[in-house]
Amino acid sequence: MQLFALFLGLSLLVGLFGIHTRFGFWGNFFASMLLTPVVGLLLVIAASGKPVRHE
Repeated sequence: MQLFALFLGLSLLVGLFGIHTRFGFWGNFFASMLLTPVVGLLLVIAASGKPVRHE
């Protein structure tokens, strides 16, 4: 149970890091839940090269 809580917490953190990327919070959160938080963090780093403009 503690391992799942850690996994969920890290996935939420990855989602928060990715709020201003192409996939947004939910996309990064679900990607890190489906893959792993480490792979989700790599996706956030790869997607953060160019910020998305909200008009």
